Amino acid sequence: MFSIQEFSIEKIRDPYGILSGERFELLLDLEVEDDDELYLEEGVRLRVVYVKEEDGSSRIVKYEFLNASTNGYVDMEMEAEEQAFVDAFCKEQLELPLED
Repeated sequence: MFSIQEFSIEKIRDPYGILSGERFELLLDLEVEDDDELYLEEGVRLRVVYVKEEDGSSRIVKYEFLNASTNGYVDMEMEAEEQAFVDAFCKEQLELPLED
C-alpha cells in the first residue's frame, strides 16, 4: 500500500463537447515503502483521469504509475484496495472548490 504525499488537479477541457460529464487529471506523488514491488528510488507518481458524470456518479477512467524523475511509464496495476483508496481520495478532493 502507498500514501499520497502531494497532489495536483487539472480540469481536462473538451473543446468538441463529445465527452459526458467533467474530466479531471490528478497527479499524485506517492510514498511507497521500500519493500513494496512498486518502490522506485526516484519516487513514484500516479496519474489519474477521473470523471464526474452529470448524474452525480464518479469514477476512475484511467490511471498509470510514473517514475517521478523521468515521468516514464511504470508497468504496474493497482490492487482493489489501492484503487478504492485512490477513488475515495479523488472523489473527496473534487467535492472541494477547484482553484483556477
